[in-house]
Amino acid sequence: MSNIHKTAIIEDGAILGENVTVGAYTIIGKDVKIGDGTVIDSHTVIAGKTTIGKNNHIFSHASIGTIPQDLKFNPNDDVELIIGDNNKIREYTLFNPGTVTGHSKTVIGNNNLFMGYVHVAHDCIIGDNCIFANGATLAGHVECDDFVVVGGLTPIHQFCKIGTGVMVGGASAVAQDIPPFCLAEGNKALVKGLNLVGLRRRLENREDVDALKHAYRELFNMRRPLQEAALDLYENDKNPYVKEM
Repeated sequence: MSNIHKTAIIEDGAILGENVTVGAYTIIGKDVKIGDGTVIDSHTVIAGKTTIGKNNHIFSHASIGTIPQDLKFNPNDDVELIIGDNNKIREYTLFNPGTVTGHSKTVIGNNNLFMGYVHVAHDCIIGDNCIFANGATLAGHVECDDFVVVGGLTPIHQFCKIGTGVMVGGASAVAQDIPPFCLAEGNKALVKGLNLVGLRRRLENREDVDALKHAYRELFNMRRPLQEAALDLYENDKNPYVKEM
């Protein structure tokens, strides 16, 4: 049984699963689907063709699924926002759907934490187990793989790809891709080394960490052309994490 506050507005056509909680003065549009056990706090707007999975918690004053901040956007375009399971989406966050010139959808995975004032723009693709600290802003078409951590007040330029296990320092400005497992910081953000804390938490085999250390040295410290070093590692190093990098 769902718990819907009497002041909430649920438009005809919206689909809510079992045990969904909707707080006061929240508005849920007609094309929204919400999975079992999700909690939506007061004064939240969920609009557009938005699908939200199970056991998410969306805090007060979030704006989810409203039209992209793209001057070319046509309100009649068939676009959507897809959010997975077990995400925490904090106050004043803004998530937009895709555009027809992009993927036509924005996709967010599972078990992510979006702190206050985080913006996820149109056509972004976000994996699982990521953390975006307060004020992180993702422009259109940004891709973040799993286990990414982005520090507070950090913007990421459109079309950038952030690899698995990356940590971006707070108040950085990301204007180019960041390879998996690396630590980046600064304005503009540069790769500073491996995210060793994250690697040691996630990888049980020390040999995998050592293989990534070797790969990092070959890529960034040996003064070889990056493409040449990357191709050499990809063809000759059998470690799967090195190949991903």
